[in-house]
Amino acid sequence: MTKRNKIIYWVATCWLALGMVSTAIVQLIKMEDEVEKTSLQLGNPTYFLTIIGVWKLLGVIAILIPKYPLVKEWAYAGFAFLMTGAIFSHLAVGDSAAEYFGSGLLLVLTVVSWYFRSAERKKA
Repeated sequence: MTKRNKIIYWVATCWLALGMVSTAIVQLIKMEDEVEKTSLQLGNPTYFLTIIGVWKLLGVIAILIPKYPLVKEWAYAGFAFLMTGAIFSHLAVGDSAAEYFGSGLLLVLTVVSWYFRSAERKKA
């Protein structure tokens, strides 16, 4: 792995982890704006926030700890499913383009982190 690729991987992975942890915390403490957006605008039950928040935190742990390449693959897939689901949910209710930014950015960071991971972090 070249130095450039390693830098790209760690920058993308750190920003991805930060984004997932911060949104997970918002979902787990059920901030009023998040509850309103998820439940009233998107039509999901409030308990959905707890499920998503817990899975995001577990995914961050999985991509940051060494070894366990298969678990990492599942975490990356889960992040991709979550973010594409969020994007399509916003599309379904006709939200403005600004609403897609967070999910879109986290999806891009997921793909970049996954693509630039080192050989020892890849599935054997």
